[in-house]
Amino acid sequence: MRVILVDDHSLVVEGLTNLLTAHGIEVVGTAGDGLEALGVAQRCHPDLILMDVRMPRCDGLAATRLIKAQMPELRIVMLTTSADDDDLFEAVKSGACGYLLKSATSHEFVEALQGLERGIPPFSPGLAARILHEFARQAAEQRLPAAVDNAAPSRREGAVVLTERQMDVLKAVAAGLTYKEVGARLALSERTVRYHMAEIMDRLHLEHRSQVIAYAGRLGLTGSTEDSSETRQGPRAL
Repeated sequence: MRVILVDDHSLVVEGLTNLLTAHGIEVVGTAGDGLEALGVAQRCHPDLILMDVRMPRCDGLAATRLIKAQMPELRIVMLTTSADDDDLFEAVKSGACGYLLKSATSHEFVEALQGLERGIPPFSPGLAARILHEFARQAAEQRLPAAVDNAAPSRREGAVVLTERQMDVLKAVAAGLTYKEVGARLALSERTVRYHMAEIMDRLHLEHRSQVIAYAGRLGLTGSTEDSSETRQGPRAL
């Protein structure tokens, strides 16, 4: 494996060079900041760049984006003291294939690089789980607007089915009525209205009243409730 080391601390670079060389890994270049790393990578075409995050002039995250834009096949692993979630997530989004902390032992470090040659992404303990959790959270947030945008009345196959009473509550809430006003309109207690709203949010996988109103807007339910079956026929019994 031919490696470039990018770190603004010369003592770290020297120590890493000695460690890697002792394990048969060739250090073909070094750099003290991200811009210098780009030039060294263009000249040396390494198999791997070990990149610090915090550096002057051009940090490791920006450098990773620059290098991956020109050499997308090049593998970059962050080697840093920062365990900050923002740095971790941004590094992966920028194209890094691994994230190692400098607090690792030399054995853990070399083992992680050897795993990379076998196709195992090198991450310090616990970091991979944090990435998976964050990506799962982002995926859930992306699915929610899609579900709202694609929502339709229960006639549509696969749509969420609300009961007639829940639809009455949804229409009234979407019209801007408070829970107390909804209860008065539908002859329900405020507590019962809150129960129906909880059921609606659970069925729609929503968390806030504003999301429910947005959902109702997609269905065209945010207008007046005067034409609802409640006002035409009188309140129904629960």
